[in-house]
Amino acid sequence: MKLWAKDTSLSGEIEKFTIGMDQQLDLLLAPYDVLGSMAHAQMLKEIGLINAQEWSQLQAALVNIYRQIEEGEFVIGESVEDVHSQVEFMLTERLGEVGKKIHSGRSRNDQVLLDLKLFLRDQIKTLSQLVGNLVEALLDLSELHKEVIIPGYTHMQAAMPSSFGLWFGAYAETFVDDLKILKASFDIVNQNPLGSAAGFGNSFPLDRKLTTELLGFQDLHVNSVAAQMSRGKTEAAVAFSISSLCNTLGRMAMDICLYNSQNFGFLSFPESITTGSSIMPHKKNPDVFELIRARCNHLQTLPQQIQAVLINLPSGYHRDLQLTKELLLPSLDHASDCFQIISSVISQMKVNKRVIDDPRYELIYSVENVNQQVLSGKSFRDAYRHIAENIANNNFTAKKEIEHTHLGSIGNLGTEEIREKLNKTQASFNFETYQKNLQQLIETK
Repeated sequence: MKLWAKDTSLSGEIEKFTIGMDQQLDLLLAPYDVLGSMAHAQMLKEIGLINAQEWSQLQAALVNIYRQIEEGEFVIGESVEDVHSQVEFMLTERLGEVGKKIHSGRSRNDQVLLDLKLFLRDQIKTLSQLVGNLVEALLDLSELHKEVIIPGYTHMQAAMPSSFGLWFGAYAETFVDDLKILKASFDIVNQNPLGSAAGFGNSFPLDRKLTTELLGFQDLHVNSVAAQMSRGKTEAAVAFSISSLCNTLGRMAMDICLYNSQNFGFLSFPESITTGSSIMPHKKNPDVFELIRARCNHLQTLPQQIQAVLINLPSGYHRDLQLTKELLLPSLDHASDCFQIISSVISQMKVNKRVIDDPRYELIYSVENVNQQVLSGKSFRDAYRHIAENIANNNFTAKKEIEHTHLGSIGNLGTEEIREKLNKTQASFNFETYQKNLQQLIETK
């Protein structure tokens, strides 16, 4: 059953292949398709393509369908191609000729693009909140363990004194940078494509600025061709922001796996979040963090997967773009799952407060000793050579007093400055604006 069907029938094999996963994935887009139809119907009334009574009927029916979706009662029929068709069929079934008028001035091309953008706004909101929660937890841990010294590594060699406070804070601030990249993708998402139709506009006097306002978009995709060209590019932008977040999270998971091993012994977790071995009774494996690392590695390939679909496409819409849904939509769930689980277990981490007592870390204080000589009046290069000679001759005795005072160092973590960065970045999304507009759209009578 297809809205575009004429007098010919399509091969069942071809139909199955071309529909792909749309029927499953489109259930995620269903509420957004209805919201888009509400805005479109109201705009059609304002420009005189439907009258007030017809709009009132459409609005009531669309609200009813929206509630069905909320209650889990909405299904896409087996013979129905996608969510757009399902909603229009339901409207036509309930309202007759009035239901058939809803598609005036739009195409399934701008419908799916609109649905994706509305969906992605909510997904970005959820992900940004999860990341923000993790940053807050990391900053709390940074302050809690700021006095615990651990070795810092370069080239996988013990290098200089660091601290758990510095380590936790480093990931907190890096995630804030990732949130800024997520915000950039949100700005690309938060533009209205509705009214671009199949990519070339149409002869109806559409008020595209009105639907932009009704749906709470920050901006409008002005050029109709550009609006259609944002399909795929929008998904790629979001994919890149996910990749950036997962790069940071994957590195942190790797650190945790290393620091949890017996060779490091920097931290540990309770048995309730580790797993055992079928033959080694002593094992407490960090499977959660290994799986986060693997998932993050996979998600970092997402931009390349989407770009591979787009790489040789000319302007306009092409069915190739259908595959971007299959790539991106499940990945959003995977990314959110990773941030959800790490936030729930990170607070159960137990740090080893005596790491630095191990004599193997004696030499990491060499720089501190060089700096102390410089502060006493010796040139840096002479002090460096003096300490180097003592190390080579096994005459080095570490002076372990650490007096770091500059911002962003062991003794001055800058936790509040990082928290201020987080708050400023989170506020820049301004999710409340679009949520308020969508709620008003649902309540309009």
